[in-house]
Amino acid sequence: MSSAILDSPEPKEFTDKPEFFPPTPASMEMAQSGPHGNMVLHEWNIHAAHVDGNKHVFVDMQDLGIATVSAVSRHSPRVEIADTAAGISRVNRSVDFLSQRLQGGQSLYGVTTGFGGSADTRTDRPKDLQRALIQHQQSGILPVVKEAGSIHARLSNSPGTEYMPETWVRGTMLVRCKSLLAGHSAARFEIIESILTLLNHNMIPLVPLRGSVSASGDLQPLSYIAGVIEGNPDCYLWTEDGKGGRDLIPADKALKLLVLQPITLGPKEGLAILNGTAVSTAVSALALQESHHLAVFSQILTAMGVEALQGAVGSFNACFSKVRPHRGQAEAAKNIRSFLTNSKIARSDDEDEECAGGLKQDRYALRTSPQWIGPQLEDLALAHEQISIECNSTTDNPLVDVIGDAIHHGGNFQAVAITSAMEKTRLSLQMFGRLLFSQCTELINPAMNNGLPPNLAADEPSTSYTMKGADINVAAYMSELAFLASPVSSHVQTAEMGNQAINSLAFISARYTHMAVDCLSNICASYLYVLCQALELRAMDVLFAEAMEPALRDLTTKIFESAIQHPHSLETLQSQLLKHVLKHLPNTAQLDSRHRAQDAAEAVQSTLTTFLYTHCTLPKEFDVLGAIRDWTSQASESLYQTFTQNRDRYFAKPDAMPYLGAASSRIYAYVRNDLQVPFNRGLADRPQPGNGMKTIGSNISVIYEAMRSGRLYGPVLDCLKSDCFGNGA
Repeated sequence: MSSAILDSPEPKEFTDKPEFFPPTPASMEMAQSGPHGNMVLHEWNIHAAHVDGNKHVFVDMQDLGIATVSAVSRHSPRVEIADTAAGISRVNRSVDFLSQRLQGGQSLYGVTTGFGGSADTRTDRPKDLQRALIQHQQSGILPVVKEAGSIHARLSNSPGTEYMPETWVRGTMLVRCKSLLAGHSAARFEIIESILTLLNHNMIPLVPLRGSVSASGDLQPLSYIAGVIEGNPDCYLWTEDGKGGRDLIPADKALKLLVLQPITLGPKEGLAILNGTAVSTAVSALALQESHHLAVFSQILTAMGVEALQGAVGSFNACFSKVRPHRGQAEAAKNIRSFLTNSKIARSDDEDEECAGGLKQDRYALRTSPQWIGPQLEDLALAHEQISIECNSTTDNPLVDVIGDAIHHGGNFQAVAITSAMEKTRLSLQMFGRLLFSQCTELINPAMNNGLPPNLAADEPSTSYTMKGADINVAAYMSELAFLASPVSSHVQTAEMGNQAINSLAFISARYTHMAVDCLSNICASYLYVLCQALELRAMDVLFAEAMEPALRDLTTKIFESAIQHPHSLETLQSQLLKHVLKHLPNTAQLDSRHRAQDAAEAVQSTLTTFLYTHCTLPKEFDVLGAIRDWTSQASESLYQTFTQNRDRYFAKPDAMPYLGAASSRIYAYVRNDLQVPFNRGLADRPQPGNGMKTIGSNISVIYEAMRSGRLYGPVLDCLKSDCFGNGA
């Protein structure tokens, strides 16, 4: 980025039809999913370049995007200043400009005056004023005892923590350095260098979790970063303990280890560090990155839900978006339809629904999912733009405008743009969660799941309740997620002597968005486990139907061949009996296998009786009623034997892959093969000493941790790439 741009940033020009995000040629080649998908893949590639490709972050030469903030926060690529001479020149111009104004006797807020509601005081000791600023803001609550292991021991007896995760603080340090490098803050280059040195040596300040209203900036949390570079012995940093863990050391000791001199803050430099939105921005960027991934994942889980519930591909026909051309709706429909490519379970477009049993249309949680998801994709795109702009902005006060020969007093620290982004993001997460929750409960409920057993029990429903606990869990996760969707901005309280009568609460909103990410991730992990179970049961049913057909045909031939002389009539009877058994079996899923077989056999007696008495001329000596009794009894036993033998074979080697669509097969394979999360066979899989089994919760936890580590999102985003899309998209 050129110094001219840094000195005089121009606002983006808004158009009547703003783009979600400027797509790069590379991203357009990678995906044909739509604006949101292109944006997510573009960000994923940037993130991978820093993490997998070990690409350094040059904080002075590139726009600081959400992916870069995430990479630095979570994976510690080296952060550098590419052109040190230019950086020194740029920031020192603002320092010199401020010095000249002070020498001229000009009164400047926060330099010769007090702060906020105390700005009516005056001083000629600007360095002491900066010390006083840092001192009064270092008022947050942190653990008192900071020896190795003590904080973690404290957590075992505490409902929560009092300090930020290190990832949040790392991102904060990066964003603050980016802002100071713009040269509008009158902070010396040494301050930026000290913060980057700490960052690159993975020495991360201990910062309180609560206490910022995010107007006049995130003052209190940033004061602890300022205290660290001052060498304050009561400010602490996380550092390596030599055993693969993390320990806390005082700031003065940390600076000595790095051979760094404590910095005495000059005029405005304390204000330059504290008076900005870096904390809210960094924490929001991390929340938004995961939210984008959850948005894509929600579309994939919906496609898997369509298959598991034997829903209709036609719900995602392009015609709907042509006549109602919302971009988000069109993208979601196109994605879901493409994810369903090659599915052998979902109902195809050309199915004659007039002849199909059950509901003519899928329920809303499937059928209207593009209309539900679409607006959320649009909101997330706007939130992305807001946070991306904030990552590259100067947000302290007053602003030093060297080119304009002025010092401006204003309110760029008011972080409502971040609050707005987080409120939209959190509401979108709730909307995704409500959709997936509805699909999940429909899938577990035998009254709604189109023939699957209650609770998706693979063994006998009377003694196995496999997914009942998960059903309750997702209700709990959803309730909390719904609560978190409430706006934070409506709870603003007047602060600081009435001066901060309105304040953004951006950091609080960002924190709550992380909690919402947690809840939705819980829902997604549970639902994916449920979906894989349901898809296994669908595959098992397909194989059962394939094995059942010849068994019933042979039985019907054995009993009625001597009485029905015409081969065509016998074939018609065989087809009708098979059709009605297949139609009735879904209604018996709540029964144990023997009773289920008996019920299905008895249910088609009327079909058999009607056919024999109205469509056949039987020999007088043929015992029709006896033959019907024999067929019913033997059919019941045949169905039972075929079902249990098929189940045993499937239990020995489960594999739903041949029946799944493009996205389902990719995610199912990852869960079963990479994560080694198995098909749940029921009571046989209850953990006991020596059998190596896991609880249902432990298996869901494996999926959850793969999500939160980012490992699962590689396969998820693979589903967006062009080679996963069918020509029906």
